[in-house]
Amino acid sequence: MGEGRFHEGAACSKQGDNPHPEDGSGTTYGNGGSYPSQIARPYTAGQRYGKGLEGGDVVFLAFGLAGRVAQQTNHFLEHAELYELGLEGENQKKNTPTMGGIIMLIAIVLPCLLFGRLRNIYLIIMLVTTVWLGLIGGLDDYIKVFKKNKDGLNGKFKVIGQVTLGLFVGLVMWLSPDAMIVEHVTSTNKAAIEQLDPNSEVISSSIQAVKSNNTTIPFVAEYDLGYNDIFAFAGENAELFGWLLFVFMCIFIVTACSNGANLTDGIDGLAAGTSSVIGVALAALAVVSSNVFFADYLNVQFIPGSEELVIFAAAFIGATVGFLWYNAHPAQVFMGDTGSLALGGIIAVFAIAIHKELLIPILSGIFLVENLSVIMQTSYFKYTKKKTGVGRRIFKMSPLHHHFQKAGNAGIDAIFQYPLKPLPESKITVRFWLVGIMLAVLTIITLKIR
Repeated sequence: MGEGRFHEGAACSKQGDNPHPEDGSGTTYGNGGSYPSQIARPYTAGQRYGKGLEGGDVVFLAFGLAGRVAQQTNHFLEHAELYELGLEGENQKKNTPTMGGIIMLIAIVLPCLLFGRLRNIYLIIMLVTTVWLGLIGGLDDYIKVFKKNKDGLNGKFKVIGQVTLGLFVGLVMWLSPDAMIVEHVTSTNKAAIEQLDPNSEVISSSIQAVKSNNTTIPFVAEYDLGYNDIFAFAGENAELFGWLLFVFMCIFIVTACSNGANLTDGIDGLAAGTSSVIGVALAALAVVSSNVFFADYLNVQFIPGSEELVIFAAAFIGATVGFLWYNAHPAQVFMGDTGSLALGGIIAVFAIAIHKELLIPILSGIFLVENLSVIMQTSYFKYTKKKTGVGRRIFKMSPLHHHFQKAGNAGIDAIFQYPLKPLPESKITVRFWLVGIMLAVLTIITLKIR
């Protein structure tokens, strides 16, 4: 196993410059992966820029971009023909412009291009995710808006696009020599950690990094889930099977989370607000993963190079909040599939990149419940129709947020009729946000209460 050197400078020069030329042009980690020495460092991305750009500045930049673009493009966006769902206030939304997700994507990508380290593998993955799913969602919205086809892009093509992205992410995490982690920092690098001075502006130490698909398990402190360990019975093929399972998990998580965000985008501000809350939690997890001292303290994987994800998360938060400013009830613009598909995929890939994908069911609990409500509703309806000839429902309407917009005992044959009176759209949104905030806090807490 090789050695790695981590450096932290008071300030960082432009991409490609080496703030520590005496240390050489690169560093070798673990089983042969090579990194530029300025990429892998024990501190977060905000500290990397010294007195220059901070993560907070990226947030405000993205917020300003989203707001400004929304102001200027709102009246240029076309509106799509909406399905009539029989919901209160539905007619008022028919002339609301859609495809506003373009606003968010611009506000995410531009700050990353301006201030991110574009050679960083994790930033590359996130930018590819944003653009790829934005294109798929954009094509869907284009068909709805300009071709006047309410069905939009065929569902199987959406799934193919999501599967392709998941496959790409899984293979990059598997094969890229830049995607390395330090497992259990204290136990494997105790001597190196003891030599580190958190107050020093320049840190140089030998820390071992490896290629691994281990992931953090919620509420379990002393053991990470290693996909390879599941196939221990396979002997020499255990690693191969483990990575194949990891790739499959990437495909599943990306597809599920992307669809979950798409389903959540059904009422004003719900998807944007929920995503911004999740973004804050992901930013916190990225800070922990990119800081060797935090990772050591919380006994999680230290991920060299993941400090760039803090920059991306900052842009993501600013963009979603900036868009929410105009998407809050009553919405002045809809994000469409352009935004919703991308939001879910970004969250999924981000969690995978920092080896926290098992936290997604907690962190993205709103998306999970929305997905499950549709699956349960459809499955139960088909089952009862096959058995009795008449399909019954579990909820008055799915996805779940629409259930609360329907009055109980209003002729809908559903198991759950509560609430009997429909709730205002704004109240539903705020309550979902509150649940999302609690889930985000719980996600972060899991790192400490394990």
